[in-house]
Amino acid sequence: MRESVLEVPGARLRHVVRGEGPLLLLVAGGHHGVDANEPLARHLADRYTVLTYDRRGLSGSTTDSPATTLATHADDVSRLLSALTPEPALVYGTSLGALISLELTVRHPGQVATVIAHEPPVTQLLPDPGRTLALGQLLTVEETFGAEGPAPAMRRFAAYLDIDPNDCEPDVPARAPGPDHLRNAEVLLTHDMPSIREHVLDTASLKGSPARVLPAAGENSGHIWPHTCAAMLAGELGTHLEVFPGGHNGYVFRPRGTAERIHAVLGSPGSGTRLDERG
Repeated sequence: MRESVLEVPGARLRHVVRGEGPLLLLVAGGHHGVDANEPLARHLADRYTVLTYDRRGLSGSTTDSPATTLATHADDVSRLLSALTPEPALVYGTSLGALISLELTVRHPGQVATVIAHEPPVTQLLPDPGRTLALGQLLTVEETFGAEGPAPAMRRFAAYLDIDPNDCEPDVPARAPGPDHLRNAEVLLTHDMPSIREHVLDTASLKGSPARVLPAAGENSGHIWPHTCAAMLAGELGTHLEVFPGGHNGYVFRPRGTAERIHAVLGSPGSGTRLDERG
């Protein structure tokens, strides 16, 4: 396992590379980064060279210029990939990370071979009243943050997404909040939540992309709107919805099952790219 920091315009991105095989980038959701993705990365590292990172402003990634659009996050990921390989990569993103992964595919299509987008909050695809409900929930979380602080806001957010820590694999330990928990939540609530509400995904570019775009959703999350977003995106792209273990945060609570589904969905690991000598 190799941990490094990459200088990009306005930020320094902490990232970790482990394993051998085709390069697979994991893009976490919410206020998560390297640490939340570590169990999933560990279950994938026997078959892939796994790249994980902290978004600018989170944990080990510092910034002088917080991201105010998802395009900035997508460009950060593009620079990470460029530093490691000249070939298109495999990408798995979830929630906000899925939206960033899709934006990466739109803005830098030559860098993505296959992207699995797990429950991306593409609110523009929701028919009303679902779209109004989703945007209202996101705005309520931001307002709760302003009035009560990050901890109550994140509890409300988790309730809206029905995050259930008990829906987990038997050997997955309970996650205690780390030292960066509240600071990372503040970054999410201050900068990324408004970006999610305002973002408009270029679905036409996705349809014409050379990348294989695979919307995905949790088997236990059919009652929440991000699952509906994934299903609507699959319909928009004319593909089927890939089903993954658990709920919205299945990658955290069911890392082994998620790793197996990623491997199954991607197919033969030989179809991806290997880490360039420069990495």
